[in-house]
This record gives sequence, C-alpha cells and structure tokens, in this order.
Amino acid sequence: MDQILIVAVLVSLGYFFGRRAEKKHFISLIEREKVMNQLPAMASRMPPQDNRYEQKLVSGNVVIANDYFKTFVAGLRNLFGGKISTYETLLDRGRREAVLRMKDQAQQFGAELVFNVKYETSSISGQDSRKMPIIEVHAYGTALKKL
Repeated sequence: MDQILIVAVLVSLGYFFGRRAEKKHFISLIEREKVMNQLPAMASRMPPQDNRYEQKLVSGNVVIANDYFKTFVAGLRNLFGGKISTYETLLDRGRREAVLRMKDQAQQFGAELVFNVKYETSSISGQDSRKMPIIEVHAYGTALKKL
C-alpha cells in the first residue's frame, strides 16, 4: 500500500512540476526564436554563389530529460500500444533548443546565414526501460560572414 502511495505522489509531483517546467521552456523557446528569426538556418548543402564569405563551424548542444509523469504515461502507452507523444515534445524541445544555441554561436561570430544544418540525436539513458529517458541533441552547420 505504501508503494502505491509513493508512486501516486511521484506521478502527481511529476505532472505538476514537469508540466510547469515544460511550459516555461516552450515560452522561452518562442521568445528566443522571435529574436533569432532574422538569422536564417537552412539544410541546403550549397552556400550562396558569392565566395566572399568567412566560414565557421557552429554548433549547439543540449541534454534534456523527461519527467516522472511522462515516463509513467509512456510506460502505460507502451504496455497497451500506440503513439508515445510524450517523447515527441521532448525531441521537439531538444531540437529547437539546440538550434537556438547554434544560432547564438553564429550570431557571436557575426554570421548572416547558417547553411548545411544537421542534427544528431542520441539517447543517453541507454536501452534500460527502467531509467528516465534522457536525450542529447546536437545541431551543427556552417556559418557565413561577409568579408
């Protein structure tokens, strides 16, 4: 009985605090994306034809973990089958944060454009299903600054 109570308390705390933290992070992402919107980042492999650019590799890296509630819900969803949407928001937040950090580095360089943007995503928690899901997202690209 005590174990059920502990799980219920952890799930409730995970729901309220995890939801609050995620909401604050999404608000922060939206505000920062509005500021960084003037610096384009594209997946195109070909730079502009004008060769008078200084080039630099820029990157952004982030590690994000899921909260206890989402892990619990994902476990239930995995048990019964279906789409695990709790992980989609985790990946979305990770990708957006990594791109913002990459753009911040490009802006410090004085770049006008970042092209050939790529993402690398990895699970740090490994294959153990009992562990909390933790992901790392690495975004990188080539920043161009006019000479």
